[in-house]
Order: sequence, then C-alpha cells, then structure tokens
Amino acid sequence: MLTKQGCIMHLHLWLETKEGMFFGPGRAELLERVEYHGSLLKAADDLGMSYRAAWGKIKKTEAVLGCKLIEKTGSYRKGYRLTDYGRMLAEKFRLWYNDVEEDALQKARTVFGVPVERQEEKGLRLEHCPDV
Repeated sequence: MLTKQGCIMHLHLWLETKEGMFFGPGRAELLERVEYHGSLLKAADDLGMSYRAAWGKIKKTEAVLGCKLIEKTGSYRKGYRLTDYGRMLAEKFRLWYNDVEEDALQKARTVFGVPVERQEEKGLRLEHCPDV
C-alpha cells in the first residue's frame, strides 16, 4: 500500500562518455557560479570546494568535449568567464534537466497516485544567476 503522505522525488541525471564525465548538474552549477562571480576561485569557494578541485573538473570536462568551457580574463585564480560554448552547454543542460525533472515529477504523480514534490536543493535553479 502506498502512502498518502507526500513524497520527494530525487533525480540523479548526468551525461558521460567512455572517456569520462560529459556534463552534469555539478558542472552546470560550477559554470553558473563562474559566470556570476567572474572568478573560478569565488565559484569554488561558493560551492565549498577547493580551487584545485574546481579546476580539475573543468579541465576533465574540456578534455572529454575537446572544447574550452572557461577563459581567463584576469589574474591568477581570478578573472574567468564562460566561453560561448560553455555558456551554451550550461544553458542547454539546465533546460534539458528541468524538462526531464518536470516530466518525471508528473509521471511519478500519475503512476503512484500520491503527492510528489521535487527535491529542493541548490543547483540548477540558482535565483542569483538568472542570466546563465
């Protein structure tokens, strides 16, 4: 018997190739924060990760894609912005993720016949980064 209490839907969704991580919510959020702050260091701090970890994630994804996601605009550890490709990729991923999430939410409500809500978490719905 299914509960009549509300459920929370958790969705883990990313893309990878045999070479490694193609793109996922963490990469999208990192790029959104770089765009917002204009700094990889501030983006990493904002996400509670080291600069080295953030740099490694960006470089790994760039290697898999064969395209630059960010470009330097200033001094060491500061002054980064998204390339046109990085901006497009983050936007397309966010739109795709939100569409899949909404479809999954509606399907869960229909299939299980109980109230289902989306997981509230920071990430692809950053209110302070509306232009990304």
